[in-house]
Amino acid sequence: MLRLYEIAIHPMKNVRQGTHNMGKFTGKTVTLAHGAGGKAMHDLIEQIFVATFDSPELSQMEDQARFSLADLNLLGDRLALTTDSYVVDPLFFPGGDIGKLAVTGTINDLAVGGATPLYLTCGMILEEGFSFDDLLIIVQSMKATADEAGVRIVTGDTKVVPRGAADKLFINTAGVGVIPETSHILANRAEVGDVVIINGYIGDHGAAIVDARGELALEMSTVTDCQPLNGLITDMLKVCPDIHCMRDATRGGLATVLNEFAQGSDIAIQLDQTQIPVREEVKGVCEILGLDPLYLANEGKLVAIVAKENADALLTAMQAHPAGKDSHIIGVVEKSPKGKVILATGFGGNRIIDMLIGEQLPRIC
Repeated sequence: MLRLYEIAIHPMKNVRQGTHNMGKFTGKTVTLAHGAGGKAMHDLIEQIFVATFDSPELSQMEDQARFSLADLNLLGDRLALTTDSYVVDPLFFPGGDIGKLAVTGTINDLAVGGATPLYLTCGMILEEGFSFDDLLIIVQSMKATADEAGVRIVTGDTKVVPRGAADKLFINTAGVGVIPETSHILANRAEVGDVVIINGYIGDHGAAIVDARGELALEMSTVTDCQPLNGLITDMLKVCPDIHCMRDATRGGLATVLNEFAQGSDIAIQLDQTQIPVREEVKGVCEILGLDPLYLANEGKLVAIVAKENADALLTAMQAHPAGKDSHIIGVVEKSPKGKVILATGFGGNRIIDMLIGEQLPRIC
């Protein structure tokens, strides 16, 4: 059963200790009754989602969110729609959680296409026995992240499955944005002579997940790079409206995104390893586990390809924004070998960087 809502955060103290005021709602964990459509589900929606989200839209209790086409037309001439599901393990990790990840990931998928993100949906699949305290923390995190990005969560759905049928909590989010007439960012627009720019250190999210799993006795200070990028991209487009290609480097990392550009545009990308920013902690994790930071997941990194004459101004604008302060030019677009990404190593040689084969780390996002 869909319910229209917009997340709103309310201060809560010691929610992990269960000291919050739940009103009429009783119990500490989700039961199958909370997904059955009756009073228990009504109480779950009312006492968890409605009490935390609190919006005028919710009072309508319709099965869909409704928008003014006239208002959307003021922002652009095309709608952008994306969806993603989040199954990260563990749910909480250094610098973030599954809720922050879900909101951030969907916002960024819209923004890297040149769209202004406006609305998100939220579908939750809860496992029987999941903690209400953890659910509240995650929902509040989603609201805080959406507020940071200036995006509204406007409709959602909740399902409960038997114990063992899911791993605690899965989240699906869909996003709607509007693309202005001046924006034409596509994976097939890279041109020979273009410059490749990234907005900071790679591999932080993958390393943070490894740390959170506690499978290795590591002493690390790395936190996830999970962050909304729409503010940074807005500043980028002000300086350089004609960004040729742009994507966020999530699963498959930097290497996968660049291969998508090279193959889509039928060009070659030459990278300079010495210019690709990687933290020492991330390098250490990769050395221990036999991983390559070029393939590690990121949740707050974008890769942009722009004309050479626009690169310096764009880099300066990116470095002036908090989400882009560590931006670097990391490569150039060349004519051949077509469809290939070539890395110039620090030892003076070259190696081909293919797409990720298999998976380095499971349940990363």
